Amino acid sequence: MRPQLHKLPLSPDSSFIYINWECNYFDKAWHFHKEYELVLIDKTKGTRFIGDKVSFIKENDLMLIGPNVPHLYRNTEEYYQNKGLVARSSFIHFTDDFLGNCFFDLPEMKLVRRLLDRSVLGLEILGKANRYVKSKLQEMESVPPANRLIKLMEILVYLSTSKELEPTLSRTFIANNTSDTDKIDTVFQFILKNFKNEIYIEEIAEKLNMSAASFSRYFKHHTRKTFSNYVTEIRISHACRLLMEGNYSISEICYKSGFENLSNFYRHFKKHTGLIPKDYKGRFLSGAPV
Repeated sequence: MRPQLHKLPLSPDSSFIYINWECNYFDKAWHFHKEYELVLIDKTKGTRFIGDKVSFIKENDLMLIGPNVPHLYRNTEEYYQNKGLVARSSFIHFTDDFLGNCFFDLPEMKLVRRLLDRSVLGLEILGKANRYVKSKLQEMESVPPANRLIKLMEILVYLSTSKELEPTLSRTFIANNTSDTDKIDTVFQFILKNFKNEIYIEEIAEKLNMSAASFSRYFKHHTRKTFSNYVTEIRISHACRLLMEGNYSISEICYKSGFENLSNFYRHFKKHTGLIPKDYKGRFLSGAPV
């Protein structure tokens, strides 16, 4: 279940990578890289996998992801059906030493150093901080390389004092990029294609030429979660998105998310979100944080 190592080439006039990306759907496999990544997903539906956390992609989804943290973004199924939909992202990659070996160890950079150290937990950027960073990313598109560098430093300094950063990974998560073969992408794609139906662990284990017991140990070792718990998280993530869209009743959402009955749906939903579906939807409609 080894994620792929990705390395993007630098342009000759820049010490870091800044890219605006537009495509029909996200197709990168489960991967990691040595760079820090600041990534904005704009007006795109889907699911994000970051380390040991799975959640749906929110509007203006903005993350600061530390080095060697495996991650994957997947669109909802309609994006892969050639319906003319567009997936958009803007991202920055930079290394720990892109401004020199000891730059972030300078006294003036103490808070930024702390921010970068925290990014190994995958920091979701919310609220006013989200809007600030998004505006800076948009400004970077039309300015010379030197000004882009200044704006990146402005972003890092701003985030270093922000109270609107939320770690997404568990404190016990440790990036593991050195074991076994490339199977996690197959597993995630299988789950995303089948989570609305009953999923049998024997089926995915057979695809990987493993016994069910071996696959269960294998999956838990690499994700820190059981296969059934992971599938449940994806179902709850999908249900949250449907609740926010407001097009279906709670009963319909229950079955569209792969749950067999309402009582089971309510129990898992409350366990994962702390709220029952009706209250979750009410909070979203009222503008309160969910």
